[in-house]
Amino acid sequence: MRAVVVHGPRDLRVEERPDPVPGPGEVAIAVEWGGICGSDLAYFKHGASGTAKLTSPLVLGHEIAGRIARVGTGVSGIEVGQPVTVHPAQLVGDGVMDPRLEGRTNLYPRVRYFGSAAFDPHTDGGFAGVTLARAEQLRALPESVDTLRGALAEPLAVAMHAVRRAGSLAGKDILVNGAGPIGALVIAAARHAGAQSITAADISDASLARAKAMGADATVNVSAAALPDDVEVVFEATGLPAVLGAVLRATARGGTLLQVGNLPGTPAPSVLGDLVTREITWIGSYRFIDEISDAVRVMAEGLDVGPVISHRFEAEDALAAMELAADPAAESGKVMLHFGGPHSPAPDTAASA
Repeated sequence: MRAVVVHGPRDLRVEERPDPVPGPGEVAIAVEWGGICGSDLAYFKHGASGTAKLTSPLVLGHEIAGRIARVGTGVSGIEVGQPVTVHPAQLVGDGVMDPRLEGRTNLYPRVRYFGSAAFDPHTDGGFAGVTLARAEQLRALPESVDTLRGALAEPLAVAMHAVRRAGSLAGKDILVNGAGPIGALVIAAARHAGAQSITAADISDASLARAKAMGADATVNVSAAALPDDVEVVFEATGLPAVLGAVLRATARGGTLLQVGNLPGTPAPSVLGDLVTREITWIGSYRFIDEISDAVRVMAEGLDVGPVISHRFEAEDALAAMELAADPAAESGKVMLHFGGPHSPAPDTAASA
């Protein structure tokens, strides 16, 4: 099988590896589509993602979908050929949560995640012809959700978790700062949650066009105009400390700011005075709990994530796909890798590569 393996900064290789064999409680998935995420790009560009650093080669990818190829012993109710996506997280240890965090498994202290170097040995991801997963990590895809869109259930789950952290959005005006893939999916999730109006802000006209396609009512190119004033709920999806001053100023007095973009783990200057003087509630949002099940459900009900996709590459062209996704000048949205199976029809807004 082919596997997309990062060996170090800018050292990405498509390698031939033997197909893995599922053990007890596991299944083998013939991967059809995978989406390139910011953490994949971080390993590609820097050999690290946050505090997780490469110490050995790592198969990338945690946004995947495909079909069951083999079933290990002790697994029932799962059929070969069944289309699935995967919850990439697996708790390490007894899984017992502190009572004050009960149910918030995304905050469990030790979690293996597909395509992560946080542990040694690393946890290989799903950018491969065949990958293994525990049976409980599977989420079946209904007939109405093809594997191209099914691979986006994971980032949609991140967006839906952020929206839930904000509380009820029914009848509220919101701002999403950063219209990359996660920001665009936050827009879709907020629209589904009943937001009254949604404004998207970015420096890329291409990203703003995708934001409109995902449900934004208005857009602001912040390279030429200021953010709107006094927005009750704001989602910050860039993770750039330099923008926090303007984003806090855009948040209404007594309003709520959801931080869904990953902030750096090192010191960085930011203007934060309005956090205090405007009594803003600043809420962090990290990965998701089981919103991936909800993501599959709402896609089956008609929520179309297709407009967030900008490019599709064959797996053997993974290096070109990574280079494009890492290039700000390319103004790409979600870049997808095809590993096998049928080619899903391209969304109207997608530019196949």
